[in-house]
Amino acid sequence: MGKRYYCDYCDRSFQDTLHNRKKHLNGVQHHRAKKAWFDHFRDAAAILQDERTKQPCRKFLQTGQCVFGPNCRYSHMSEHHMNVLEQQIEDERWLNSDQGKSLTEPSLDKWLLRREKRAVTTKGSVLKLEEETGAESNEVPQFLLSIPDLPPSLLPVQPAGWRGAVHTDWG
Repeated sequence: MGKRYYCDYCDRSFQDTLHNRKKHLNGVQHHRAKKAWFDHFRDAAAILQDERTKQPCRKFLQTGQCVFGPNCRYSHMSEHHMNVLEQQIEDERWLNSDQGKSLTEPSLDKWLLRREKRAVTTKGSVLKLEEETGAESNEVPQFLLSIPDLPPSLLPVQPAGWRGAVHTDWG
């Protein structure tokens, strides 16, 4: 039967000849499917900006359906959906700001400051300090601890330290 070309955007296949491929790739259906695919990856701010510039679709507001679907020139979003999208954008901005980061993940500067304070209070070498507080300072994510049969290199450091353990079963 010959080679077949499969288009991921359109979810269809056809005989792979130069004429058929050019005809498909330049077709309206392919361009619409490709646009719809890339629209899935747009961020919420861009979607909200586009929807605010459009006028509401009368047909969609009256019947809840529009023959043009996602290709309609008018907006299919209600005020409620726009408010939800606006709240989502604000949440993302807050998480990306310093306030959100300080609650979710520790920063390198904070870690270095804590390390310096501990070194000053004990007045010992930093290596001894790390050996003493190794288990407490390591913050292993819980999802790693729940995985059975982890290799020794991925296991958290034990309170006794890593120097006493000899692992010959690696590999």
